[in-house]
Amino acid sequence: MSTLRLITAGESHGPGLTAIVEGLPAGLELDRDALNADMARRQLGHGRGGRMKIEKDSAEVTAGVRHGRTLGGPVALWVVNRDYQNWEERMNPWPVDAEVKEVHLPRPGHADLVGVWKYRQTDVRNILERASARETAARVAGGGLAKAFLRALGVRVLSHVVQIGPIRSGVVPQRPEDFDGVDDDPVRCLDPEASRAMVEHINVQRKANESIGGVFEVRAFGLTPGLGSHVSWEERLDGRLAQAVCSIQAVKGVAFGDGFDLAGVPGSQAHDEIFWSQERGYHRETNHAGGLEGGMTTGEPLILRGALKPIPTLTKPLRSVDISTREPAQALRERTDSSVVPAGGVVAEAMVAFVLADAYRRKFGGDHIDDVLEAVRAYEERIGWKRRS
Repeated sequence: MSTLRLITAGESHGPGLTAIVEGLPAGLELDRDALNADMARRQLGHGRGGRMKIEKDSAEVTAGVRHGRTLGGPVALWVVNRDYQNWEERMNPWPVDAEVKEVHLPRPGHADLVGVWKYRQTDVRNILERASARETAARVAGGGLAKAFLRALGVRVLSHVVQIGPIRSGVVPQRPEDFDGVDDDPVRCLDPEASRAMVEHINVQRKANESIGGVFEVRAFGLTPGLGSHVSWEERLDGRLAQAVCSIQAVKGVAFGDGFDLAGVPGSQAHDEIFWSQERGYHRETNHAGGLEGGMTTGEPLILRGALKPIPTLTKPLRSVDISTREPAQALRERTDSSVVPAGGVVAEAMVAFVLADAYRRKFGGDHIDDVLEAVRAYEERIGWKRRS
């Protein structure tokens, strides 16, 4: 059984970030521009902080690819931290002559306090640097490889913002084309009126020294039915997707399809009835389940939403305790964002793409991309599946 594995390494203000992706088939064509476009998309969104003006992320392939095609071995990616030049003494991997002060002010809502307990540290920076959402740049780099694999299979993974603070979008995209221009919007929202209100809300809250959370939605089109499995809890695809998306910093909830709204409706309104026709084969007229039943893809678009809490680094710090003196103090104040919901959707795309690519690898195997394509076609012919556009 082939599986896909992603490992990231690096600290927020260290020299850079590394992503290693293992399990891609040989012969997969990669697009450098598409990979770096995703890196730039992670930095989009009204409400981002000053660091986005410093970092211009790109991913350099250092192993596993030759002349634009994968070789079948692990692919290594390097993302430089340009801000490291301002942190070289504080974050050098090796001892330095200068005195580097420890940080003793943990932030409520961050990994800081529990991390120093767990890893027997006295300096909060030894925790916060790895816990930082800067790590997601490496995830987006690795997820870009998963997207390239899915594109070869006719699958597209897209995202948009559906809520920032109390402001909600009224647009429900149904096709990949409905996402055209989403990255041109300041908050990656498909509803222009809601977008304007979201931008204004961010401005008001930023002036009040607040951070703002929200909800992003990821949709995947063109999926083969039967990815995942019902036979074991750890193979259920909804569980694997939820874990992957909930692992993104500040994500506090995940819902599929109609999600929590299903808890308030009768069963006749909660499920997707099954139809068959000569033209369409098996199909559904609704998608309350979000493209997943029994832990497996149904062939309908996958719909997943993630709820992001307001990030915990505030321009007006919350109350905390100095861990060296145990005296009351204000939490650490660092360069921060007001809202990261637009970027959260891009990171979630990467994580969803990675889990879906892994599901294809587990089901269809194949040492070369052509082997994978042949296996997918044979399976879809066996089940009489008529691929959705």
